[in-house]
Amino acid sequence: MDLTSIRAKGVQPLTSERAVLRGWELLFNVAHYFRHEGGVGNIQQTTRAGVEVQGVVHLCDDADLPGLDAVEAYGIGYDRITVRVESDHELLDAVVYTGMPGFIDDTCRPTQRYMNILLKGARSAGLPEDYITMLNNFPTHVKKMRLPFVGPGDATKVFNEQSLGQYPDHTAIAGYVFDMSGARWQHEHLVDLFGGSDMTLWHLKRLDSSDGSETLDDIRHDKLGDGQRKYLNEYLHEYNREYTCVGRFEY
Repeated sequence: MDLTSIRAKGVQPLTSERAVLRGWELLFNVAHYFRHEGGVGNIQQTTRAGVEVQGVVHLCDDADLPGLDAVEAYGIGYDRITVRVESDHELLDAVVYTGMPGFIDDTCRPTQRYMNILLKGARSAGLPEDYITMLNNFPTHVKKMRLPFVGPGDATKVFNEQSLGQYPDHTAIAGYVFDMSGARWQHEHLVDLFGGSDMTLWHLKRLDSSDGSETLDDIRHDKLGDGQRKYLNEYLHEYNREYTCVGRFEY
């Protein structure tokens, strides 16, 4: 729903307006790739009377769809279907993503970061106040406290943008490089998406405080705020949990 967030995914909507999807309910039971992020959004059909999903329908170029499919893990974490939604002006056929069985976990809860992004989009779109209240009151995932990340002593190899690009199964974040070749099956898609690249800026643009203006210079010259550093530190620990730290990355 949030325009800053959808632009961070490489999509620039031509128009955006609020809409409602009746007979479906909002859930957060799609397990995030990284476990510290809890669950992310999903919709599911229901026969319960009066249940609906309020949201935003975007008019987008067809050329944006492959990129959106990639970041939404179409065919892996999410399926893509067409549903009938009601805007303030008309009935529309809209593309939506729905969680696939291998990623469904009904014990998941969304993080406060994730909910803040939804709430920002909901308020900007003028969704009904009772729906915004429901979102605001939704139980959230409790994260663990993380000490500052320290890489292993044998991770001494130094990479830069050019040399990292020669390793399609390596990725970098916040100054460290990780080998993804031993990733669990749920992360195989991420090897294609992250491999050979530094993902620090990609992650920063998904923070709830992001306005989309973050640049590599902010990283190079250490212009990050405390919240951004904490967020990246959490991801360093999660990358280290999922992959193997093999070196440092120079910006």
